[in-house]
Amino acid sequence: MQVSVAHHPPNTAVLVLRGSLDIDTAPALKANLGRLVERPAPRVVVDVSGLDFCDSMGVGVLVTAHGRAMERGGWVRLAAPSGFLRRLFNTLGLSDYLPMFPDVEKAIKTD
Repeated sequence: MQVSVAHHPPNTAVLVLRGSLDIDTAPALKANLGRLVERPAPRVVVDVSGLDFCDSMGVGVLVTAHGRAMERGGWVRLAAPSGFLRRLFNTLGLSDYLPMFPDVEKAIKTD
């Protein structure tokens, strides 16, 4: 999995994921997200448009990061999830907990 981070106004980080998010790659995502959500009122958009696969470890990292961000007055949002990822989050009952948006721009601008 490839991970890149870009910063956008207003004080929002966009984390772009490419490849597979699974038991082998989840620790790298956890480390990257961990640094971002430790800031005061973190705002993190995770662009998942480039993910070909996501397992339960990956879902756990995303959900945990969102919870930590909310504790600090911020959020984590998913941008451009595939149909597979949307169905996975719906099946797990997480689609109401972790907000999903059609693209990065809408995820950043929605308040």
